[in-house]
Amino acid sequence: MGIFKLNLLLKLQRQRQRRRRQIQARNGSVLIHPRDKIKAPACQNNTHSWSGQAKCSDPTLPEDIWCHIHSLMSMRDAARVACVSQAFARSWRCLPNLDFSEESLGINRSTCKKDEKLRDLTSKIDWILKNHSGIGIKKLIVQVGSVYSRDSCHLAHLDSWLQCAVKPGIEELIVNLSSMNAKYNFPCELLSSGTGDSLRYIYLASCNFHPTVRIGCLKSLTRLQLCMVNITENELRCLLSISLGLERLELRHCSTLKSLKVPCLQRLSYLDVMTCTGLQVIESKAPNLSSIRFEGDLYVQLSLGEPLQIKQLYRLCNDAAFYARSELPSSMPNLERLIIHSDTEMVNTPMVPSKFYHLKYLSIALGGQTYDYLSLVSFFDASPFLETFILNALRERTERATIFGDPSGLRMMPEHRHDKLKCVKIINFSSVKTLVELTCHIVESATALECLTLDTTSGSPRCSVNKLGKCFLMRRETLMEAHRALKAVQTYIKLKVPSKVELNVLEPCSRCHALDL
Repeated sequence: MGIFKLNLLLKLQRQRQRRRRQIQARNGSVLIHPRDKIKAPACQNNTHSWSGQAKCSDPTLPEDIWCHIHSLMSMRDAARVACVSQAFARSWRCLPNLDFSEESLGINRSTCKKDEKLRDLTSKIDWILKNHSGIGIKKLIVQVGSVYSRDSCHLAHLDSWLQCAVKPGIEELIVNLSSMNAKYNFPCELLSSGTGDSLRYIYLASCNFHPTVRIGCLKSLTRLQLCMVNITENELRCLLSISLGLERLELRHCSTLKSLKVPCLQRLSYLDVMTCTGLQVIESKAPNLSSIRFEGDLYVQLSLGEPLQIKQLYRLCNDAAFYARSELPSSMPNLERLIIHSDTEMVNTPMVPSKFYHLKYLSIALGGQTYDYLSLVSFFDASPFLETFILNALRERTERATIFGDPSGLRMMPEHRHDKLKCVKIINFSSVKTLVELTCHIVESATALECLTLDTTSGSPRCSVNKLGKCFLMRRETLMEAHRALKAVQTYIKLKVPSKVELNVLEPCSRCHALDL
């Protein structure tokens, strides 16, 4: 929050006070002249802050309003106004949001050496906690992994900071030690004695986390994120059993887990398990689980207590399209949103009679040297109410035969009609023949089609919106294929697109990707 917003808030508060006093005057409760104005006193140079700067006397506002305004600022802005304002200096002692990261504390990553950054960061955090009462902390962010190492003295600093800041009443706890390779043991005893009662959100990254029944009940916890955390299946089961209000569970790169067994958590609706390479079994008894995101091999046993409740699924594995088409209609028949990602699809999508009667959104990212994109028509036939289809045709390291190198005609499937499909987008569109055939089929068979987007790039943000001011790098081979794709659109697709359909063809940026053909 900038100083301009602060001045605006103060101005609005003064206006409210003025109106309140005028109303009181009309009611006879206080004598005040209508022309009287409430003005903030000028700076009094005889009052100085700890920084040696002159402080200003502040408008008379309730203490909770000062604290609320202070809580809306970033750490740097909060410290700055505390240097020049008596009211903000007082509210600094009960600042509710503490963000201990290089960015928030103004540590220059590029110019400072690691030792200098370490000393600067440590001294700033020590000073903040020394001048804080320890009361009223609602949110704590500790993100020092790029500076701190596994030395015992550094780990002791982390322990002391957490002990000072993690108190009863805290609601959000974020500890990210991304470069410490899980050598820090998170002090679970901090969550005992009622401290964990108020926690709503926990995010831990790159540490050891070994909770036991002694930490009590995390009755307010609604979201738990663990990333690169060493925790056993029994410890995680113990943690989940005391988190009865949990709504979202997210596990990333937790390689020590062999199995995940979710108890009967009534409120759990979202489960995210990504790249937990040791995982072999996932069992859930949560009756209201409706959204799953899972990256893992097909051999991982997935057992869901109420599969009919699953409405959204993101599945990342090899041969994901074959698995989704052949298995999911029977195991998760009520899916409304399906996202699948397969770097290597070895088998074409089969034509089977099973249906997705509730599916409205389908996104597929896949690659495969011999994959036939036209076989994806099987998904359209199985999804009579599908409205949105997005395909990312992942680039292959070796070039596939283009439509210009195959003299045979395009295959057609006129007996297949798709009455609900409205929006189609194909990313990494190329001149591969089966991809052109799929696109022509959609144009000719989707009678309700409103918008067709063919993106010959990877779909990354362009220079006009990219913070770097330039598009992502494209290899020369990729640029040449993009130009062949544009030619394929002109030759085989554009003339078939009905006038009512909006056709968007995205080509490489001419400023960032000039190609001398």
